[in-house]
Amino acid sequence: MFPLKDNIPLARFPLVTVWLVAINAIVYLLEIRHGGSFFGGPTAGVAVRYGAIPYELTHAGAHCWLAPVRTLEGIAGTVVCQRHPGESPALGALGSAPAQPATWETVFTSMFLHGSFLHIFGNMLFLAIFGPTVEDSMGRARFLAFYLLGGLVALGAQVLVSPNATAPTLGASGAIAAVLGGYVLLYPRGRILSLVFIVFFVTIVEVPAVFLLGFWLLEQLYFGAAGLTSPIGGGEGVAYFAHIGGFLFGLLLVRLFIRRRRPRPPALPAT
Repeated sequence: MFPLKDNIPLARFPLVTVWLVAINAIVYLLEIRHGGSFFGGPTAGVAVRYGAIPYELTHAGAHCWLAPVRTLEGIAGTVVCQRHPGESPALGALGSAPAQPATWETVFTSMFLHGSFLHIFGNMLFLAIFGPTVEDSMGRARFLAFYLLGGLVALGAQVLVSPNATAPTLGASGAIAAVLGGYVLLYPRGRILSLVFIVFFVTIVEVPAVFLLGFWLLEQLYFGAAGLTSPIGGGEGVAYFAHIGGFLFGLLLVRLFIRRRRPRPPALPAT
């Protein structure tokens, strides 16, 4: 199921949503400027340098970086973290961390990084479809605050589940999940025009927002739980608990951000 647009009319142009999409696109191009590829995304070094690494966030003063390690296939890069309990003495002796952004800065830079073209395309598609309606209900400043706070809460949920993880977390998915949670609470009866693929048959149908986004949430819960119970981790590098945390943030707190409309003055009695 591939969402295309919703049926909620807007009162004004969604300036913040457009700017967020544009900023994410520009940052993606900057990511791959000195390495990586357009479809494959940035290099691992860029992801580790500017992504949010749970271990760094839960261990004050400890830093992680990408270090070269010799393997049977040749030289490969691996994430090395200071004082990490899972590292061998050989890895821990690879030297001090190179200069890099402060850990708190990566909390924000990670929200605008993406690992591949499909990653950013999917995220920006959902933001472009559901963001304008939520922005319209909040106003521009409140929507921006809601988006950024949702991203922070989403990252916090992922860190809470995997506090010692050394893989960098990146992407706008958590913040966008907050937008989805807010949308489904405000407009559960909204209709989403969607492209549906059934084997070789393709059609366009209108799907209730509560069904589409409810199914999306169940999918995140399933894969997140599967990753926890898998003996090898699972999840394929997707921060499912960031999605879940962001969605619940939007669902529970969106009404605090809704723009308060001034009450209309009472009508004067006819004379």
